[in-house]
This record gives sequence, structure tokens and C-alpha cells, in this order.
Amino acid sequence: MSSKKQTIAILDAGAQYGKVIDRRIRELSVRSELLPFNTSAKKLAQYGAVIISGGPESVYNKTAPEYDAALFSTKVPILGICYGMQVMNYQANGVIERKSTREDGQHEVELKNDCALFKGLSDREVVLMSHGDTVDQVGEGFSVTAKSGDLIAGIANEAKKQYGVQFHPEVDLTEHGRHILENFVFAVAALEPTFTIENREEQAIKHIKKTVGDRHVLLLVSGGIDSTVAAVLLGKAIEPEKLHLLHVDSGLMRKEESAQVAKALAAVGLKLHVVDATQEFLEATTEIDGKQTVTLTEALNPEVKRKIIGDTFIAVADREVARLQLPENEVVLGQGTLRPDLIESASETVSATAQTIKTHHNDTALVRRLRAANRVVEPLSEYHKDEVRQLAEELGLPAELVWRQPFPGPGLGIRILCANKPYKTKDFKQVAKQAAGFSTGSHQVALLPVRTVGVQGDGRTYSYLVGVFGSADWQTLFQLARDIPKTIHAVNRVAYFWGDAPTTADSQQITSTTVTKKTLTQLRAADAIVMEELLRYDLVRGISQVPVVLVPLSFGKTGARSIALRTIMTNDFMTGKPALPGEDIPIAVLTTMVERILSEVQGVERVCYDVTSKPPATTEWE
Repeated sequence: MSSKKQTIAILDAGAQYGKVIDRRIRELSVRSELLPFNTSAKKLAQYGAVIISGGPESVYNKTAPEYDAALFSTKVPILGICYGMQVMNYQANGVIERKSTREDGQHEVELKNDCALFKGLSDREVVLMSHGDTVDQVGEGFSVTAKSGDLIAGIANEAKKQYGVQFHPEVDLTEHGRHILENFVFAVAALEPTFTIENREEQAIKHIKKTVGDRHVLLLVSGGIDSTVAAVLLGKAIEPEKLHLLHVDSGLMRKEESAQVAKALAAVGLKLHVVDATQEFLEATTEIDGKQTVTLTEALNPEVKRKIIGDTFIAVADREVARLQLPENEVVLGQGTLRPDLIESASETVSATAQTIKTHHNDTALVRRLRAANRVVEPLSEYHKDEVRQLAEELGLPAELVWRQPFPGPGLGIRILCANKPYKTKDFKQVAKQAAGFSTGSHQVALLPVRTVGVQGDGRTYSYLVGVFGSADWQTLFQLARDIPKTIHAVNRVAYFWGDAPTTADSQQITSTTVTKKTLTQLRAADAIVMEELLRYDLVRGISQVPVVLVPLSFGKTGARSIALRTIMTNDFMTGKPALPGEDIPIAVLTTMVERILSEVQGVERVCYDVTSKPPATTEWE
């Protein structure tokens, strides 16, 4: 039998989770290929099955990605996910509409488990939704197989073996998503689990040797698991005198981070050169679209900050190349880039249609130019965080490195929400009234004048934060975090604030905030407290990531700011949910963190806990 007949084609419509689908299929021991959305039906008919990914577009938009409609007339089994389901329905003369209610985050759906796709599941399942458009009327030959309240969440034309789901079975937040994919792959498409993945270590070393050749490699090492694993792999693949490991102390690091990085890498036999560039980063600027930016200490826009920081890392690396007296064209930049970094940055290496959620420091325009010149080696760019940790264990790295809390390359620079005035759009009063409508006798809900980055319907949002004050009833708080963004599209994040409910006037006050030595000191101190408590109670394995964020909300106290605690439970690092106090994290630990931050960190007025899943909120606030 042709190998294509045992392979699944994944059509990329610009999904944030396109590569996750690919990975989930590989985990079922079935070969998959990620293909452009406009791949011809003739080519696709050669495959054993087709999965159409989600995407940020509407089927009615002129900018919607082009595709070959003849695909739906072939005999190949098809699974449409989110936007993929909408395309499938649209081609069958069904109707797609944008409802007043959108769905982002975990929702319970009702399934018809006599449908081949849902056999073996219960009649109600928790799934991950991320969409604005929805199927209003099913197309010819299709029937409804799942509902989310009044919304259609699944369709099927079983005679043609064509199935659609509005939710994402490929992500962890769909609790039995793997079972759904197994049903499609094995029961519907009748494929065989005969594919095995090549040894990761061997694969990475082959990639390095092929990419680098006889050139030198300069790797910027943060000390996190990604760059550390990249460093170990490079050390195995190339001659020691051609590997140059550089750690740049940007001044945006955690408490005593740089010293700890050097010590940890020395323990695995890697020699590290540390450069102190603290002042250089604060004074740094860059060029974006032909225009010079302000300095980092003046920048308010998170994308500008990311690009300044990313390009400054490159500038420091170039200086290091000059110090080493290496010819520029003989040096390759090494990076510990992961697949989610490239997906969220909308890198052309993974998708021609994805939207930018946030530009990662390892995927700026300057890095992309180096990639185009074949001067970048990224041995981990096909992997997700949990896969890298598995590889790290295979490489024999110590547990303290393998399970070290992830830390973004731009560091604390993008964990300081910068603003010089309250954020208020023309519809602020209207949105605030909608938010206040969620208040109860136990909780006061208020729209706050700051915005954070999110991802809704596979697209980037930069929207309002809602604060909830009152009883720490966590189940209710988590439900509010699901319901509010679903109803109020201008909100992508909800946080619970400890302390009494503020007056309306006080809740609208901010302190002008940028990245400075003072704000970095505040955030570094709060972050150190949180990390100390996580380690004290051995919570770093169970909770995947815990960003600590400095927020300009002053709540009426002159010069004060607030601290946000963001916990994420995830395996795929593309979706996630907050740690549930009382179950995933002891309430006593949270209480200790809050009390210590308020008493030990000067200038902090409030502490809040982010109760929003990813999506609609991203892990980081910026």
C-alpha cells in the first residue's frame, strides 16, 4: 500500500494549534504532513485522510485562505476542526454566522455518541473552544452531532466520512480529545499505527551537522531548558572549539539568575561566557518598519519592547563575534526556539496564514533575515516544551534543570505592563456596564483600565482586564472567567483581587509605568517570593509555569502598583488552565505569597490571581 494512503494530510488554515494536530497524530503512530491550505484535491486524494485545521478567518472574508473545493467531492475521509468545520459546512451550502456570543476556553458540549467520531465517549464532554463564527444551518447531507448550549458544535456526513467539530480535540483542554482523534484515524479512516519517530537526539544532531557544516556556532543561553538542551546537543554535534556559549545579563533577569545559570551549565560540562549588558538594554532602541523606536525605558507597546530586546540580544551577539575575531559569514546563530514560539510569532517557517499573537525575541525581523541567509540553527524548532523535557531526561540532564520554571527570553521586560494613562476606548462605559452586570452579592466585578494580550478564535487580541473583588469562591471565580469573555468580546482576561472592593474612582487609577531599574526591582522582589514558595512546597512540577506580572493599577494610592500571579497547568504549552486553589495549589501557599508581597515589596497596593484559561488569555500578560 502506498505510504500516502497511510499518511494524514493536515491543511493549515492559520491555526495556532496546527503543529499540535501534527504532533497528536504522530503520537498515534501514524505519519502526518502539514500542507498549505491551497493544496490541490488531486494531491490530497492520494492520502489516507485529511484534517483541516482551525484558523483566524471567516469563510466570508475576502482574505480567507484559498482552497480546492473539489476536496469535498473525493472519497478521502475528512475531519474539519473549528474553521475547518465551517469551510466544510459552507461548501455544502450551509450557513455560517457570527453570533452575539463567542466561545473561548473550556466548555461542556453535548454529544451524539452514536456518531462514529464520538463512540466510547459520554454524552457530555469538556472541550476547548476558540471561535467567533459558528454554524447556523447545516449543509446538505450533514446532521448535527454536538451542541454547546444553543450553538452547533459538531456536524457529520457519515456517508462521505466527513466530520466537523467546532472545538479543538488536539489540545489538552479537550479532556478526551485523543479518543476523538483515535476514532477518526482508526475507526473512520482505517489507518494503521505503524509509524515510528526517529530518535530525537540523533535527529537533532543530524540537523545540526547538516545546517552548520564547518562553521562556528554562537548560542545565546538563557539557562532555561530550551537553550540548555540546545547547548548540550550542539556540544555533541560540533567540535568544542567551534561552539561559543554566551549568556547575556540583560538586567531583565530574575534574582541572581545569571550566576545560577553559569553554575548549572558548568555542572553539565558546558563553559559559559557571561556578558553584563544591563545598562545597554535599558538605553536600547531598534528600527521597526524603517523608523527608530524610543528606548526600552520609554516604550509602552509590548511588541516594541519585545523587538527592542530581541534585536539588542543580536547586537550583543554580533559584538561577541567580533571579540572572537570570527569571520561573520562563518558564524551561525544557535537558538533554543520551540514550535510554539514560531507559531505565536506567525513565522513563515510553520505557517503562511497564522496571525501574530506576540513576537518572540528569537523570531524578530533580524532573526528572520539571518534564517533566510542560512545562518540560524534551531535543533528544537519541531518540538513542544514537554517533548524537550523528555529529550532533556534522555540526555541525562539533572532534574533541577529539566523542571526549571520557564522564563521568557525578554525576561521581566515583558512582565511589566507599561502605560502612561488609563486605557479607555470610546465604548469603555458600555463595556464597564456589561462587566458590572456580572456582580452578585458575593462579588463585585469591574472593568479595569489596562489591557493584556490574548488569543481568541486563533487571532491576537489586545483587550481589557476585568477584576473581581469579594469572596474567594474559586469555582465561581473560574466560572466568571469563562462566562465574561464569552459574553463581552472586548475582555480577554479576568483576575481575582484580594482585599475590599475599591470605589469606582479608585479602580480607574493607574501609576505611569515603564521598564526602569525601579520597576524591575519591584517585580524581581515579588517574583523571588513566589519562586521561593513554589520551591518550598515542591510545586514546580505540577504547575507548568508561574509568571509574576507588575501591573500599573494603583487603586487610588499615589505611586502604587499591583502584582498579578499567573499559574498555568499544561502539557502542550499552547493551551492551559490556571491552577485551582485548594486542589492544584494549596490556599495557604497563595495566602503566604500575597502577605509576603504586600509586606516585603515596597509600593505594591494589591495582588491578584489570574483565573483565565488559555485561550482566551495567553500565558503571559504581554
